[in-house]
Amino acid sequence: MSVEPTVFARPWVFIRGVPSMKFLPPEGPPEIAFAGRSNVGKSSLINALLGRKGLARTSNTPGRTQELNYFVPDGHEGSADDLPPMALVDMPGYGYAKAPKETVEKWTRLVFDYLRGRVTLKRVYVLIDARHGLKANDEEVLDLLDKAAVSYQVVLTKTDKIKPPAVKRLVAETLDKIHRRPAAFPEVVATSSETGGGLDELREAIALALS
Repeated sequence: MSVEPTVFARPWVFIRGVPSMKFLPPEGPPEIAFAGRSNVGKSSLINALLGRKGLARTSNTPGRTQELNYFVPDGHEGSADDLPPMALVDMPGYGYAKAPKETVEKWTRLVFDYLRGRVTLKRVYVLIDARHGLKANDEEVLDLLDKAAVSYQVVLTKTDKIKPPAVKRLVAETLDKIHRRPAAFPEVVATSSETGGGLDELREAIALALS
């Protein structure tokens, strides 16, 4: 089943929050997942990508997303006879130091188990704040994805917060840092949920990954 970029113009709905692996939906349609540090703008980017302001919950409190949150195009309930063309998974943010240790460990186990065991997961989009670039905890996540042999692509967020020459320089620097990583897709997408910059490029990248 091929997925066209136009699928993002359809209404999307939240179908399930997954606090542990036993609550995962049955494997069916191809999945893509979004990962990133807390407060990287993940929910805002998902809302902008899908054209729905309130779909993914945004919060000024880092670490609010504590489950794997599943979204699919509206009109598909996930039954065997009516599978959606794809599913989008909003993963818990990482790197939030103020969260209780046991909570962080629970998130970490959930994310690691999902990455290692989900056959239908086609690609993870790792979001990086353009104001800060790749940090140590981002590198740790990339190490995990490489080890699990899960394809991933780096997406820069909040590029409207820095000047265009700085965006271009950051893209080049990021490509240089990931070019030896075995599971990294060799292109970086620069986006802004505020201006819409790069969203069409990201939609096309996702459609290509699922084709």
